[in-house]
Amino acid sequence: MTLYAHTAKESAIAVIDKLRQQGAIALLAGGCVRDELLGLTPKDYDVATDALPAQVRKCFPRAREVGAQFGVILVRKYSYDIEVATFRSDGEYLDGRRPENVEFATAKEDAQRRDFTINGLFFDTEKNEVIDYVGGQKDLRNKLLRTIGEPVQRFSEDHLRLLRAVRFAARLGFEIHPDTLSQIKQLAPKLRIISAERIAMELEAILVAPSRSSGWQWLMDTGLRGHLANSWTDDVPADKAALSRLSFLPDQVISTSLSFAAIFCDISSSSIKRICHDLRLSNRVASNISWLIDSLPEAAKSGQLELADLKLLMAHKCWPELLLLVNANERAGGHSTSVYDKLIENTRDIKTSAVAPPPLLTGDDLKTLGINSGPEMGKLLSALYREQLNETIETRAQALVWLDVALKD
Repeated sequence: MTLYAHTAKESAIAVIDKLRQQGAIALLAGGCVRDELLGLTPKDYDVATDALPAQVRKCFPRAREVGAQFGVILVRKYSYDIEVATFRSDGEYLDGRRPENVEFATAKEDAQRRDFTINGLFFDTEKNEVIDYVGGQKDLRNKLLRTIGEPVQRFSEDHLRLLRAVRFAARLGFEIHPDTLSQIKQLAPKLRIISAERIAMELEAILVAPSRSSGWQWLMDTGLRGHLANSWTDDVPADKAALSRLSFLPDQVISTSLSFAAIFCDISSSSIKRICHDLRLSNRVASNISWLIDSLPEAAKSGQLELADLKLLMAHKCWPELLLLVNANERAGGHSTSVYDKLIENTRDIKTSAVAPPPLLTGDDLKTLGINSGPEMGKLLSALYREQLNETIETRAQALVWLDVALKD
């Protein structure tokens, strides 16, 4: 028997219905309302209610407190986590990140404390109607991103909203209201107060999306680009080249490593390491970025590479992304795709099983032949494996003959 699989929206509505049964007001809130009105698929569904956190917990005993001080409870329903937040108004922001305290309030007051008008909408699932206290529907129709209330206040409360404005404008293809845009430009240096991890998360969200080139353009136009990391100063030619590369990447979500590699191509290796460190990117991502950029010139001369070198490139987990970067880099430079086409041609007939085959001889094999562990053994194994990748040696017997000759030289 096949069980019916509930959707995230149905899960949220089930939470709303149960809260209403207890006499509470409960509405869909924020981004899910915006996306549904735009005909997009929401990433998740959030619920706002006048029920206090203790009442929500009583209604859902297994719920988890993820922001109790802000009235946020996480309810698990039909395999989905639904965030339930009590209507609130925020106290004073002292650190440019979060309020010192909150007071539980009405839906209208809750809408007024949110960032942008298009994110301040509620939806009553019972009456099937939008509740709009902030003019968000009009701005959706006009494709306009505007802060709720005075821009300087909204951005001073949480400086990360400066980057969120860029992300929303790029993703939705909206213009930024002149007053909002003016304050973003003026307050851009405030980004330096924000933790590197939060900046990196927003930057990643901007760059991995299909709208990445629009997002990068907004970062340059607003002046935010120069305040993303202390070690990452403005470089107009490099930034324009990065914009062009981004525009030639696939029209789909891409990896963090590829997106950052595309904007770092004209930066020195030492600078890239400092920027990755300052942005607190993971060692894995930083390593992948470095490999992509370091491999770019090698891939560009694929016609001159030995078979072993091509296979070593193909064996890396980022090989598919390297192909995309080569293509974008060539097109961004105004060149034909001949380098990319040549790379594809030279690697097309290489079988997957031949890219990174098990070595014909291992360190243990060499030890049994009386060769001690150390730099010399490493050199022998490396040289032998290259011969294997070049397909000049194909059997264990051939490998032993090669080794015997190498030891006599």
